[in-house]
Amino acid sequence: MPPIIATFIYAAGIAGLYLLDRDRQAHTSRALWIPLVWMAIACSRPVSQWAAAFGWTDASWAMDSPEKYLDGSPLDRALLTILLGLAVLVLVRRGARAWILLRANWPILLFFTYCAVSVFWSDYSGVAFKRWIKAVGNLAIVLVILTEKDRYAAIKRLLAWTAFLMVPLSVLFVKYYPELGRGYNRWTWQAYFTGVTTNKNELGTMCLILGLASVWRFAEEWQRGKLTWRNRPLVAQGTILVMVVWLLWKADSMTSVSCMLMGTLLIAATHLRRVLRRPRLVHGLVLAMIGMSLFAIFFDPSGSLVGTLGRNLTLTGRTELWHIVLAASGNPLIGTGFESFWLGQRLEHLWSLYWWRPNEAHNGYLEIYLTLGWIGVALMAVWVVTGYKNAFVMFRRVHRVGRLLLAFFLVAVVYNLTEAAFKGTDPVWLIFVLATVALPRTRAATSRPGAQVVEAVTPDEPQSEAAQPAWVALSRGTVHGL
Repeated sequence: MPPIIATFIYAAGIAGLYLLDRDRQAHTSRALWIPLVWMAIACSRPVSQWAAAFGWTDASWAMDSPEKYLDGSPLDRALLTILLGLAVLVLVRRGARAWILLRANWPILLFFTYCAVSVFWSDYSGVAFKRWIKAVGNLAIVLVILTEKDRYAAIKRLLAWTAFLMVPLSVLFVKYYPELGRGYNRWTWQAYFTGVTTNKNELGTMCLILGLASVWRFAEEWQRGKLTWRNRPLVAQGTILVMVVWLLWKADSMTSVSCMLMGTLLIAATHLRRVLRRPRLVHGLVLAMIGMSLFAIFFDPSGSLVGTLGRNLTLTGRTELWHIVLAASGNPLIGTGFESFWLGQRLEHLWSLYWWRPNEAHNGYLEIYLTLGWIGVALMAVWVVTGYKNAFVMFRRVHRVGRLLLAFFLVAVVYNLTEAAFKGTDPVWLIFVLATVALPRTRAATSRPGAQVVEAVTPDEPQSEAAQPAWVALSRGTVHGL
């Protein structure tokens, strides 16, 4: 099929997916377009790379030297700054709602505060500060989503709309536009598939996050007992799932495949009544999958578990890289400064050792140690523990959305064992923040007449207004003054 005809067919298919999944009862504000654009960039490639791919600019965006990697792209920086500024304006307008969420999430604020302080001992303070602003953007974007009046609709729409665009476009690029959807090993010229992203691991990450969201939506429709071709959302999500499975097979990213299987298992298990009645089973399942991942990667001398995924004991060279970066690490207590390890002479040295020019440690926790030291690791540990508690509390309150948040927490924790995703605008970083934010059950009063209401997701089972917890009353507008 000629690419131009395929493009028109895929464009019609993408429009059809949006129409099939359209929910007239869901209401979100125009501010949700800010997270949508942010998410679309995070799940694909920077705008500067899109511009170069289509010939609108030259290929100067390519980070092919330590100097360019240090400077970054002015175009990307400008766009992300605009999005962050718009997000802050939205949060200022939603004042009370945003402030309540911030107060309830002190572990997240403490971590980002320490990251800001670490900028002062970075060898490149200006670069570190700009990267800190970008990282804080993930928190601002999540707060925009969670201060929507209908949080459930906002999360559902954000993930579905991103998937309907990025997943079909990736298939289109891989099949009909190889100059956009494929890359080649510079030594062997073996092709690998990238889709709308820049490498196979990023393609796997996109499929992991958007695929899990589709599994979640598909399971919700399944539970409602509407398994017919007339169930339009079921058809739309099923189509996305088929494409995601095909792309994961093409990407051959075992980290994403294994995380996808674990997240799917958790979502499926939490739809069982026996599991819902016994919360300890959920704890056990989450801990078992994290423990199995830790054992397979770090404590299995035979490498049999890793071998079943087609990988060797070195995890495709990761273990060797870990030893090298540890030898080059800075102060063990405070690190080299926020996202400052892969800069300057250290980057030049590591690029001289590896033809593939690494820019991360391929382990999110090791990356935190390198840049923030043991203090940063300890603060991240506090965030992980309290974040799991927050995700589980949401699951107990509202099974419908809590299942997805628990799955997002699980895959983010496991994914960072072999990839460094706690950085920049990585979509795994974004979903980790989303899954671990505490949503307080709070009643508050204010003297301002007509104050806005904090709204939350509706419960799975209706309750009488008198028996409703505060967060349910808030979602229905019965508690004012927040």
